Amino acid sequence: MSELIRGIVLGLVQGITEFLPVSSDGHLELAKYFLGDTSVGEESLFLTIILHVATTLSIIVVFRKDIADIFKGLLQFKWNAQTEFSAKVVVSMIPAVFAGLFFEEEIESMFSGRILLVAGMLVLTGFMLVLAQYAKDTNKPITYVNAFIIGIAQAFAIAPGLSRSGCTISTSVMLGIDRNQAAKFSFLIVIPLILGKLCKDILDGHFNGPIEHSTTLIVGFVVAFVTGLFACRLMLKVVQQSKLIYFAIYCFIVAISAAIYILTKG
Repeated sequence: MSELIRGIVLGLVQGITEFLPVSSDGHLELAKYFLGDTSVGEESLFLTIILHVATTLSIIVVFRKDIADIFKGLLQFKWNAQTEFSAKVVVSMIPAVFAGLFFEEEIESMFSGRILLVAGMLVLTGFMLVLAQYAKDTNKPITYVNAFIIGIAQAFAIAPGLSRSGCTISTSVMLGIDRNQAAKFSFLIVIPLILGKLCKDILDGHFNGPIEHSTTLIVGFVVAFVTGLFACRLMLKVVQQSKLIYFAIYCFIVAISAAIYILTKG
């Protein structure tokens, strides 16, 4: 398969699944496996990060007004609603930053075509979505404690197959947070994490020298960004309409199908 087609496929997979609660990392690992991708560990994770940067830019475009309001509030240099929201975002980042700094090798090892791990995490994602589907609707605000708990869910969702948006939105809903606020907070808190990871990779020299599969990276990036714009808006409507159960069923089907394929193949 040509790098152009491979880039289009991986870009579509990332762009569509990043915002839907079905785990983009898990679907990327499945896609890379069935496309015959031989990259493992750091190289495979690097491709995943680049595609995540593309969908992060999609979030910035969709929530550009909210992000602009946050920066305007910060530039006033006083404590206000925007600075308080920013502080909660920082609190939510702590668990994932800790995991990324101290468990980097373990994280990289999960991005090596471990399909049974992906299947297991998809099942866990499905159960999280089921719990969120039937959680009681309330309008509790996002507190600092809640932000940290949501951050823990985000940290665990580093594992491929465990949906980041699914875990963070489900956790928020089960904490009683308004669904609209839960979705917005879930999407916004990933921006500094992904951009921070990109900066770390640059400082670590991961962009030095020739990059393998550059066509795949460029094409995948563009496709993921464009499709991400539509998927992000779609997910906001899905959360508002409380239709997470359909994605739970989808996760169960994909997990069981992938597990059966791997086990029977072996």
